[in-house]
Amino acid sequence: MSFTKLDYCQYLISSPINYTVTNLADHLDGISHDRINRYLRGEKLTPRLLWDNVQPL
Repeated sequence: MSFTKLDYCQYLISSPINYTVTNLADHLDGISHDRINRYLRGEKLTPRLLWDNVQPL
């Protein structure tokens, strides 16, 4: 299973209180918090990019 920017944006929308990498990994089968952490370190996710993805929702 892959992990994408869309997955991360959807998680942020659905978890207004607990938005930790560990909590996210707990809700995804086959994805560890280490994998998500490595992904986020390697991606340039600016607040503007996140907003552009979630604003229509």
